[in-house]
Amino acid sequence: MQKDSGDPDVTRVREAAAGADWATVRGVLEARPESEDRTELLWAVGDTAGVERWIAGVIEAEPDSALPLLVSGVRHISWGWEARTGARAKDVSREQFDVFHARLRTAERQLYEAAEREPQWTSPWYGLQITGRGLQVGQVTARRRFEATVRRDPHHMGAHQQQLQQVCEKWSGSHEEMHAFARASAFGAPGGTPLGQLVAIAHIEEWLSLDAGPDAAYMRRPEVAASLRQAADHSYRHPDFVRRGAWLQVFNTFAMAFSLAGDRAAARECFQAAEGRVTEFPWYYINGSDPAAAYRKQRSSAGR
Repeated sequence: MQKDSGDPDVTRVREAAAGADWATVRGVLEARPESEDRTELLWAVGDTAGVERWIAGVIEAEPDSALPLLVSGVRHISWGWEARTGARAKDVSREQFDVFHARLRTAERQLYEAAEREPQWTSPWYGLQITGRGLQVGQVTARRRFEATVRRDPHHMGAHQQQLQQVCEKWSGSHEEMHAFARASAFGAPGGTPLGQLVAIAHIEEWLSLDAGPDAAYMRRPEVAASLRQAADHSYRHPDFVRRGAWLQVFNTFAMAFSLAGDRAAARECFQAAEGRVTEFPWYYINGSDPAAAYRKQRSSAGR
C-alpha cells in the first residue's frame, strides 16, 4: 500500500526541502507549471519542518523572484496551523492563537507579493483562501479570493475544496449552503472533472458534524446514496475522466463515502481503481493518526 498520490516528485521535493536544497526544490516546482496544478508539491515543501529557517535567505538572495515568496507563504500557513493544532477553538490557548495569527499574517503578506509579481499564478490565491479562513476575513472576502483562484483555473480542485470548507456549518456557513455549493460546482463543470468529488466531501462533512448513531443513519439515507451515484457518473465514471492531478484523491473520497453509505459494490469499484494507493484526505477523518489503517479497514469491509 502506497501513501499519498504516488507522484515521485512529491517525495523528491520533500526530501530536498528537508535538506535545505533550494536548487532542487526550485527545479521540481518550476518543472510543474501552474497550469498543471503544483499545489501538492508546494504543500509537500510547506509541511516540511525547518523550511522557514532557510527560505528567508533565499528571498534575500533572489529579491525579484516570486517563487521563494510563494514557498515561504505556504510554509507559514502550515507552520501557523502547527502552532494552533487541530484542537477545538475553546481548547487553544491565547498564546497559541497569537502565534497562529502572526504566522498567517506573514503568509498573507508574502502571498500577496507573489501574486503581484506573477499575476497569472493560481497558487498564491489558493494560499490566501486558507489564510483567510484562519484569520476570519469573512464570507465576502473569502468568496473574492476563491473567485480570484478559479478565474485563473476554473476547475482547480483545491480551491473548490477550500471554498466548500468556508461555507461549512463549522466555519459559519450551513449544511444547505455547503451542499448547494458542492452540487453547483460539480454539475456546473464539464463531465469528467474531479469536481464531482465535492458532493462526496459535503456528505462526509455532514456525517462528521453528527453524533455517533445519527451519523451512520444520515449516510445510509437513500437520497445520499443516490446523490453519490449521480456525482460519480458525472466524475470518474464519465468517459472524459482522466487520471491526472487529483485523480487518486477522487477515488479515495468516493471509496470512503460509498463505504459509509453501505454501497459495497460502488466502494469496491473505487478501491480497485485506487490500486492500493491511499491519500491522507479523507481517511484522516476516521483515523487521524493512521489514515492508511482506516483505508484498509473499509477496503476489507467492501470485500477488496
